[in-house]
Amino acid sequence: MNEQLLKQKLTDLGADLVGFSRLEESPIKGSDLVYAVTVAVKLPDAVLKTINERPTIEYFHEYRTANAILDQIVFLGSRIIEKLGYEAFPVAASQSSIDRKDGYSGLYPHKTSARLSGLGFIGRNGLFISTKYGSKVRLATIYTNMPVTAEYPVIENGCKGCNACKNACPAGAITGNDFDPEKGREHIFNAEKCSKNMKTYQNVGRGAVCGICIKVCPYNKL
Repeated sequence: MNEQLLKQKLTDLGADLVGFSRLEESPIKGSDLVYAVTVAVKLPDAVLKTINERPTIEYFHEYRTANAILDQIVFLGSRIIEKLGYEAFPVAASQSSIDRKDGYSGLYPHKTSARLSGLGFIGRNGLFISTKYGSKVRLATIYTNMPVTAEYPVIENGCKGCNACKNACPAGAITGNDFDPEKGREHIFNAEKCSKNMKTYQNVGRGAVCGICIKVCPYNKL
């Protein structure tokens, strides 16, 4: 009952997708917050279409706006969970930390819990690809000790041999390998190469976005 109530309230706050999963251990040290609530917001199709061989300022603004909406949803969602008598830890949409080993990672990857929720899969581009909206979504997460259960089975290797993102990536950051939960991110994606290439777009959000691999993904149906 709590799950469906929470899903409805998060949807009312602006979430396009809500999923649930249970982790092997909590990413919050010393806590029992082993359950995850995934929240996704879809990016506008018309804006993604403006991306060609480089990102656009319009895409940057919508990317940043989607992050702000997600941050508000998970913050308010955490308050809802607390009112139900549980603990909740909201994690912002963009939360890379210098405390992480490579400087490109966050507290716990949003896409990891999103994958476990069954809402989609992790693609060859290293992004979460939802079954409903493709990779044109941004994610945020709430960790909690409120018991929740995934509604859908985990999807494996949904790219099915597609190399559209690898062929389009200007940084050469995508290996073309399928995601493997037993292997590190570098098996499919080189975050450093991606970051260095984004910094060449200094006139677009000071080099904070790219979006080309999102634009070309067949799941997006743009």
